[in-house]
Amino acid sequence: MKSFKALLVASYGRHYLARAIEGEAGISAQALYQVTSRGKQHLSAVGDVLEVQETGPEQAVIEKITERKNLLYRSDAYKSKSIASNVDQILIVLATEPGFSPDLLGRAVIAAETAGIIPRIILNKCDLPNKLAAARKMLEPYIAMGYPVHEMSVKHDPASVEALLPHVQGRVSVLVGQSGMGKSTLLNFLIPDAAAQTQEHSKKLDSGKHTTTACRYYDLPAGQQNFSAGSSANSFAGALIDSPGFQEFGLAHLSESELQHAFIEFRPLLGKCKFHNCSHGDEPGCVVRAAVDAGTISAQRVELFRQLRHESHNADTIQAKLK
Repeated sequence: MKSFKALLVASYGRHYLARAIEGEAGISAQALYQVTSRGKQHLSAVGDVLEVQETGPEQAVIEKITERKNLLYRSDAYKSKSIASNVDQILIVLATEPGFSPDLLGRAVIAAETAGIIPRIILNKCDLPNKLAAARKMLEPYIAMGYPVHEMSVKHDPASVEALLPHVQGRVSVLVGQSGMGKSTLLNFLIPDAAAQTQEHSKKLDSGKHTTTACRYYDLPAGQQNFSAGSSANSFAGALIDSPGFQEFGLAHLSESELQHAFIEFRPLLGKCKFHNCSHGDEPGCVVRAAVDAGTISAQRVELFRQLRHESHNADTIQAKLK
C-alpha cells in the first residue's frame, strides 16, 4: 500500500477527510480520502499535514501528524477540543445583533495570543445603527490595544467585505464565533463555491449527520488574489477553516504564566506587583489594578483574567484528584 502526505480538510468528530498533497507517491493530486486513526493515538485537527498509508480505495490510516506550526483548541477540566492547526490568523466574527459575548471574544483573543496566531475582529451587521454604538463601545479596549477591527455588513454592503480580502489572501484563516453572527454568510461571500466543497466532503464521507459539528478547510478562489511582482498563478491564494458556532471557549489548559503573557496589556507590568503571585484582585501594591483605576487597562479584561486563572487552578485540582 502507498504512503503519502495529505492535508486534513474536514473533521466530523472522529471522522476525518484528507486531501492528497500534489506529487506524493503517484497518488492523484487533490484526491480525497477518508482517513482514520489507530486507536486514540492521533487527535487530528483540520489544517494538519498527515503522513498516511492507503488501506483501500479512497481510504487511508494516519501514521503520523507532521510537526504543527500551532494548534488552536479549547478545553475544560476534563477534555479538549481541537479547532484548527497551522493557521496564520483567527477571524473572530461578531455582530451588532444578536448581541455578542465579550467573554467569548476575550477568550478567543487569548487563545490566539497563546498559539501565536494573529487575532482579527469582524463586526458584522453594521447596517443596524441602533446597535452599532453599543457594539463599538465593547470593542474599545481591543481597538486601544491595537487589535484590527473590520466593520461590515455582509448582506448589504459588499464593499465592506471586499476590504477584508487583502488580509486573507495568501493566509490560512480560521473563522470562529457564536451562532447567529453571520459567519456562514461571510464564508459564502469569500468562497462562492463553499456549498459545493461542503457537498463534496459530505458525499465522500457518505454522511451528512455530522455536519453541525464539522470543521472544514476551504480554498480561497485563486482569482481573488492580487498577484504581486514575482508571484505566479501557482501562488497560494489562501484558505478559510470554518468551525462550528460555539457558546463556550474554555482555556483550562493554560497555566497562570501563559495567561499573564497572553494579556498583552499586562506585559509591561509583569513582575511589578508587590506579590509575585498577585491575582490582580484586592492585593495591596497591584500595579494592574492601579492601571485599571488610571483608565489604561480595562476592568473587564482583568475580570476575564481572574476567571481564566480560577478555571486553570480548578482544572489542576480536578486532574490531580483523577490521577
